[in-house]
Amino acid sequence: MTSFGSVILEVPDLTAADAFYQAFGLDSFVNVRASDAPTTGFRGFALSLVVSQPGNVDAFVGAALDAGATTLKPATKSFWGYGGVVRAPDGTICKIATSNKKDTGPATRQVDQVALLLGVADVKASKRFYVDRGLTVAKSFGGKYVEFDTPSSAVTLALYPRRALAKDTGMPQEGTGSHRIVIAGAAGTFTDPDGFVWETATV
Repeated sequence: MTSFGSVILEVPDLTAADAFYQAFGLDSFVNVRASDAPTTGFRGFALSLVVSQPGNVDAFVGAALDAGATTLKPATKSFWGYGGVVRAPDGTICKIATSNKKDTGPATRQVDQVALLLGVADVKASKRFYVDRGLTVAKSFGGKYVEFDTPSSAVTLALYPRRALAKDTGMPQEGTGSHRIVIAGAAGTFTDPDGFVWETATV
């Protein structure tokens, strides 16, 4: 089975990005490296943080805003639970959510799952592309969502329709230039159909 190793965010200010992700609490899930590659609008991906209760959502959102993030969607209740969306100073979109609508204990900043959501033009085609490169599907819901088995990584890899991901995160779907993200793993060096770059890493 091909391994997915880690997420590398390409940022214009390395020192500031390191400080932000440490303050936010995501420094153990992502790596950062410097890049001035041109990019505009929606970059086609988001980091999804799943937590256990609304208080934890608020704790993460508060930490992100205190560290310089901006709000894309305020944390609110919905029929599926409670969540909000913020954008890091480097432009990375982070969604924090829980399926629970009530707190069951004191708020913490404990993460149950982090997923890298790739917004793709054709979920089924991208699924075939990745399966052909050795990734194993863990969950699949037709053309709406695919999640891969990523046992060697702290981050789950998933595919989502680009239009739906943009809407879900409160962004217009238009965007051009670099995604400013690199995915490291054992699948080799390649670029997927939507322009997401993979590079070889030891995992």
